[in-house]
Amino acid sequence: MTVPLSVLDLAPISSGSDAGAALRNTIDLARRAEAFGYQRYWVAEHHFAAGVASAAPAVLIGLIAAATDRIRVGSGAVQVGHQTALSVVEQFGLLDAVYPGRFDLGLGRSGQRRTEALAALAAPPPAPAPARIVDGLLIPPAFDFSRLAAQPRFALFARLLQQPGARSPDFADVVDDIRALIAGTYTRDGLDVHATPGEGAKVELWILGSSAGQSATVAGERGLPFAANYHVAPASVLEAVEAYRAAFRPSEVLDRPYVLVSADVVVAPDTATARHLASPYRHWVRSIRTGAGAIPFPTPAEAAAAPWTDEDQALVQDRLDTQFVGDPATVAAQLRTLQRATGADELLVTTITHDHADRVRSFELLAGEWPV
Repeated sequence: MTVPLSVLDLAPISSGSDAGAALRNTIDLARRAEAFGYQRYWVAEHHFAAGVASAAPAVLIGLIAAATDRIRVGSGAVQVGHQTALSVVEQFGLLDAVYPGRFDLGLGRSGQRRTEALAALAAPPPAPAPARIVDGLLIPPAFDFSRLAAQPRFALFARLLQQPGARSPDFADVVDDIRALIAGTYTRDGLDVHATPGEGAKVELWILGSSAGQSATVAGERGLPFAANYHVAPASVLEAVEAYRAAFRPSEVLDRPYVLVSADVVVAPDTATARHLASPYRHWVRSIRTGAGAIPFPTPAEAAAAPWTDEDQALVQDRLDTQFVGDPATVAAQLRTLQRATGADELLVTTITHDHADRVRSFELLAGEWPV
């Protein structure tokens, strides 16, 4: 069965360019993706990264909606540890009031994940599971994010992203508050509250997750669609979707589980060209995993000239091994393997290359091989 394809965009900044150009490229790619037939166009939320411009999803989503006509536009994801349920509902309610029925509100758990990672440092690290192949899909050893989260710079980032003294509420409570505010059923201490705009907004609520933790459980128990991150955390994607399905309860939204799975891809007319275009990816991932934040995406020549060690290679090997790179038929076959192994109802592809034209061409070639 051919499942729909959608797009996840980080608004990547290329070396020698700037945020303005990256955002204009994102809007252009959204127009192209609509013409190519993609199902949705989601933008991520990232902060303090010199190579990523998607710091304010709701603002960028509004710009994309204004430049397109039909494609669903959404967040992958709004990090609710940084803002209140009301502010999220009002932002997306405002968007829906202008362009009704086109928005996906994807929610993530950034603040709580850092707290959990720090707690994990107090315990002896578990032995990493070896790489395995499941129904043709590579499941690599897990990357330990806890030491990255413990870096002092991340404590500073957390302070800058919240008001002084603020504490991230429980993720399940935030999701319930957002649902109640949209439905118009929010009450507290005998008082009812109504969000304008926001109440009655025709937005699709999604939960994004990278593990078999709270995000998967919350999505399942509330009968919401779930997006699992193979492109960020390939080691735990199967456990994440299994936990979601195990927790699923039918709701007014869904009568059965609905799973979207993400993948990093680079497509070119031939595999050699695709590998050349994807070659800077390892340097980009290394910058993230060393705590520096995503760097502006290098050219292949810049990447080839930059220092690289065996330790660098080990740091990013799981992401390199699970990036789908090649000609259209090769990448489409890899995506079908991902769909089969995870039972995904939809796939979400993200592509980063230095030149915007190469990124557009990658999505065009994939759409031509995968009828969307």
